[in-house]
Amino acid sequence: MKIKPICPRLALTAGEPSGIGPDIVIEAIQRPFPAQLVVYADPGILTRRAALLNVPLVLEDFRAASPAVVHTPGVLPLIPIAAGKACTPGAPDPTHAAYVLETLRKACQGCLQGEFDAMVTAPVHKSVINQAGFNFTGHTEYLAELSGAATPVMMLTHGSMCVALVTTHLPLTAVSGALSRDRLAAVLRVVHHDLQKRFALPNPRLLVCGLNPHAGEGGYLGREEIEIITPVLNQLRGDGMQVTGPVAADTAFTPESLAGADVVVSMYHDQGLPVLKARGFGDIVNITLGLPIIRTSVDHGTALHLAGTGQANSSSLIAALECALAMVHREHAGAEKARDLQEQPG
Repeated sequence: MKIKPICPRLALTAGEPSGIGPDIVIEAIQRPFPAQLVVYADPGILTRRAALLNVPLVLEDFRAASPAVVHTPGVLPLIPIAAGKACTPGAPDPTHAAYVLETLRKACQGCLQGEFDAMVTAPVHKSVINQAGFNFTGHTEYLAELSGAATPVMMLTHGSMCVALVTTHLPLTAVSGALSRDRLAAVLRVVHHDLQKRFALPNPRLLVCGLNPHAGEGGYLGREEIEIITPVLNQLRGDGMQVTGPVAADTAFTPESLAGADVVVSMYHDQGLPVLKARGFGDIVNITLGLPIIRTSVDHGTALHLAGTGQANSSSLIAALECALAMVHREHAGAEKARDLQEQPG
């Protein structure tokens, strides 16, 4: 089988304009990249930030009808979205919330329409968006709503370690009530499916944490493992999936445990992510599984105090771009292999 060469197009969003989103986009595009990068942003915000950082930037009008070409360092095709007013680095303004959401909506729409192969997002400021009157809990949920995805799943990855979350941005007191057999089964199926499709793992191995200390200690420290998690894992094993657990979260990340897993599935946000971020903060990629599009992002927030200072690190955004590109190539390769198999004479 011969894979046809492609030049993917990746859509970028610059995030909260008063944070480091514009900074890291401008810094990241200073290097070569084997795909076309296109940003949805206000051109004035980017040009003013580039001047403040003293970094070269040439913005070009994006022409969707033209063939995709590999990225030229320092040159960025742009689809303009008006912010409405200038921004001050480090001083977020809720009037920019609609602009931030519009960049995400347009980029997602471009991916859904096949104009782009993936989208990569810089950080947004959730509380500022909510101050503006929008009900916004994060990229994951917002993009799922835009794309009609029933079960979006947040997964972060660094090197060979992947951590997927059953629940995301919930108060700890709400986590147990948000767990159900249907929810857990849906999340695990999404993780399994996307690891096959976009990570080229034919039979992925899922290591599933319990909710409670010591995975419930046989019911003495909670019954969620007995009543919810174990029945789901037994069901999925019967369907042929490789799932291990529920395991105690405090030993799930030992080298011995990780050696037998492609992904650790945590029940809540701060159960698995502190381990991952302690290992590689700044180079971690946030991936949304369960969407009809490929979406990756950075592992950090808006870092308002660093905006415009030249001290922001673009390594996580670069890692997110590289991860998105790898997922695009794997998906294209898988689709071409499937076509070749269908075309073979029976």
